[in-house]
Amino acid sequence: MMTLMAKRERRKQPIRRSVQSALELFLDDLNGHQVNDLYHMVLGEVEPALLNVVMQHVDGNQSQAAEMLGITRATLRKKLKQYGLEQ
Repeated sequence: MMTLMAKRERRKQPIRRSVQSALELFLDDLNGHQVNDLYHMVLGEVEPALLNVVMQHVDGNQSQAAEMLGITRATLRKKLKQYGLEQ
């Protein structure tokens, strides 16, 4: 279990840095193998995680989630369906 101090330290790290670290590790693990369409691959991993966390945070309320994300409810519903996250 993560200690309270470790959780606080982790929160201080910007999301951008966390993503950057994960991408650096991913690319290092390729060991010279070619990767294609990295942009879409990353978005396909990050976007559903973002949607899932926000939907949990607002207890499934799509209006609140859309407002929090800065998108319309229609766009939110489309993305939830796209990633199989409909409730």
